Amino acid sequence: MQRSRLDKFISQKLNVPKKQVRLMLAQKRVKVNGNVADSIDLIVDKFSVIECDGEILQANKASYIMLHKPIGVVSATKDDKHKTVIDLLDIKDYPEKHLLHIVGRLDLNTSGLILLTNDSSWSESLTLPENKVDKVYRVTLENPIASDELKQQYLSAFAKGMYFAYEDLTTKPATLQFISENEVLITLQEGKYHQIKRMFGRFQNPVIGLHRLSVGNLQLDSNLLVTQSRQLTACEVREISVK
Repeated sequence: MQRSRLDKFISQKLNVPKKQVRLMLAQKRVKVNGNVADSIDLIVDKFSVIECDGEILQANKASYIMLHKPIGVVSATKDDKHKTVIDLLDIKDYPEKHLLHIVGRLDLNTSGLILLTNDSSWSESLTLPENKVDKVYRVTLENPIASDELKQQYLSAFAKGMYFAYEDLTTKPATLQFISENEVLITLQEGKYHQIKRMFGRFQNPVIGLHRLSVGNLQLDSNLLVTQSRQLTACEVREISVK
């Protein structure tokens, strides 16, 4: 369910005309999130708790999960060949895991922070390019970037963006931070197909390790071991994209 007017929701749920819904509200028979509803124009959504005459009509619980994805697990809800991130969730802890979807995928051989939710509005807010949500990755490279001159070449190329003929697009500016000669941090606001590997490929420098550290201001919990997960706090959900 997307956002909807209260009268429309109740009319469809109880199969009654909207005129009857107006009467229900006037008689104070309807509650939304524990409060008596008195306006047919009230907007409700998938996670609004709605009751009529003491009967619960809707009580969906929003779920926001952080998972430490290992290499070799696919970012999918179902797969015939590989274990999926959904498979890593214990049914006892997540009885409605079949309702979850993935917020921004990671490649099979990429590890790190991955988010899952049943709230499509929230996931869309994090994945739309115009919202400019940063994603930070730790990249391990086969060939060292040793000299200052070479580092500057990388910095300039990533900052300008790179043209990908296959998609006929130019990547958005990305920033690099050098950790060592073979390790860098890269910050992106998009996630094209194998983008990081292809960008370093322009320098004939294969990526041999890729790990996502953060999305927005949400960092992978250092206490989460590989394959482990936890629910996000209300503060984390609310402030993840805050800069």
